Amino acid sequence: MVESLSDLHRAGLLAERYPDVAALLAHLPEEELVRSGRLLARLDPETVLAAHPAVPAPLVTVTGHGTLSALVPSLTAEFARHGLLARIRLSDFDSWVFDLVDPDSSLYAAGPAFALCVLDPAVVADELPAPWRVTDVERVLDEKLALVERAAAVFADAAPGGTLVLNTLPLQRELTAQLIDRRARARLGALWREANVRLLRLAEERPGVVTVDLDPLLAEGVPARDVRQSVYAKAHLSEPLLAGYAREVGQLARQSAGGGKKVLALDLDNTVWGGVLGEVGPEGIETEGSYRGEAFRRFQRVAAQLGSQGVLLAAVSKNDQEPVVKTLREHPGLALREEDFVRIRANWAPKHDNLTELARELNVGVDSVVFVDDSSFECGLVRRELPGVAVVQVDEEPALHVPRLLAEGWFDVRELTAEDVARPVRYRQEQARQDFLDGFDSLEGYLRELEVSVTLAPAAPEQYGRVSQLTLRTNQFNLTTGRLQPAEVQALAEDPAASVLAVSSSDRFGDNGLVGAVLLRRDGDTVHIDNFLLSCRVFSRGIETTVLAAVLREARESGAGQVLAAYRRTAKNGKVADFYPRAGFAEVDTHPDAAAFRHGLDPLPEPADHIRLTARFDAAPPKGSTP
Repeated sequence: MVESLSDLHRAGLLAERYPDVAALLAHLPEEELVRSGRLLARLDPETVLAAHPAVPAPLVTVTGHGTLSALVPSLTAEFARHGLLARIRLSDFDSWVFDLVDPDSSLYAAGPAFALCVLDPAVVADELPAPWRVTDVERVLDEKLALVERAAAVFADAAPGGTLVLNTLPLQRELTAQLIDRRARARLGALWREANVRLLRLAEERPGVVTVDLDPLLAEGVPARDVRQSVYAKAHLSEPLLAGYAREVGQLARQSAGGGKKVLALDLDNTVWGGVLGEVGPEGIETEGSYRGEAFRRFQRVAAQLGSQGVLLAAVSKNDQEPVVKTLREHPGLALREEDFVRIRANWAPKHDNLTELARELNVGVDSVVFVDDSSFECGLVRRELPGVAVVQVDEEPALHVPRLLAEGWFDVRELTAEDVARPVRYRQEQARQDFLDGFDSLEGYLRELEVSVTLAPAAPEQYGRVSQLTLRTNQFNLTTGRLQPAEVQALAEDPAASVLAVSSSDRFGDNGLVGAVLLRRDGDTVHIDNFLLSCRVFSRGIETTVLAAVLREARESGAGQVLAAYRRTAKNGKVADFYPRAGFAEVDTHPDAAAFRHGLDPLPEPADHIRLTARFDAAPPKGSTP
């Protein structure tokens, strides 16, 4: 039986068994992870892709100022941990200006999904005169930042679908200590931090830029550099710091590939609070007033903080439901309350069954769940039965619960949208809808009384981020699984031959917000549906058929002779494989994992009669409703 990455390597099976690698790397300590990355870096990516063409394999170009070869194993391992295959291209030493500022450089010809521009303090120190003054540092910093900003502008034009990753510059004592005037030293510190602020602000100004802040890594004790490696090999950032940087990039790549999580499922006993509720009662659990109690309360506050940003909190506990709900509702020492959870599942069923049922109730994939528990048995069982769930095992030291929860950035997004913040409220509204449904004998009667309204209109600029997020995070109703960054959505919206249509809905229980998108392209008398996406929150209400009917009707009225559409099968979107055929599309081409369809626009499908639709396809104000 193969039990480790080394076993696979020795057996010559790494490429053949690449999908198994993520599980083998999941819980390795950092030193072993880097060693594993060295083994994986020897793989030919094309060999892996020949065996597993569905594995996401983003092209990553690494450029910068110093020697960066030590970054390759860490990047390779971090991508593999998330089920990705990193195709890494390492640029020549100190070639970052040529690579990024010249739109005709080989970096842009390669078309990278990610361009990592790894800068270090030597990019400034190497250009200081001897002797130097603070004004010299100020001048060089300004020159370098101007180059970075110019590079970001070129990158935005030359690689609109890519991501440029920058980083802040550690300030080394070796530089500041050369100044014996403490006021001058303070001035240098201020200038250096202002330069880092410019780097961080650049990510706010340009949606295709991400700046990795190295300060949090340094604050945890990661060394900024190895002096001998810096002096002799021009490797100006330490291997542990590069490993931490690689982890940030790996998490970014996972999110860009649609691997983000939506649900935080929390065990309660010895996870959210200290003690076993069924044994010590509400008055005996640890929540505050002691060192351990304060540690548990700190964990609760962090979970609530995540929930306030759109993460769906759920409780999954082996307990009786009534005392759990009563404790969450009434206990004065808890920072997490009943209303913070979208679901509370307290029973004696196996945890993996509860997580499966939770995902079904929330209408999300089980691989959207992060599960936190202190029991090694429960964690091991969930890992075995539900390998798509991210398992965070905590232990008897509650002070470590928070760093373990936050270590992997499971819930990170490029940009938090209003839809994210409103998500928990909307899932609670969904529970009210479910209760409403229980009062009807038929689904048809329920839908008629639900009073669904849908608006279909060109996406406004403030909606581009949400549309991008739908492409990145929607896996079930995603017809072609194309992933778009905000800059790509903007480019499509501004293309005269393309349309980005936003789908918003509401009903008697509230506003669902922007729940879908349709990406169209016009070529002569042919309209192409490049993708159709719909949030899992609004499945099975007729919204998708009504929107498609409106798109087809508009195509015919605008003089089009046909509409072409495509479907690309994944492990998660099988439920929409027949979406286009059910609407009257004929299959014109098929492959094992993809199909192409055509609609001749006669006859047109009928919209759902229970939906009130307002549709417009240009920037003009709405002209009324279509019943």
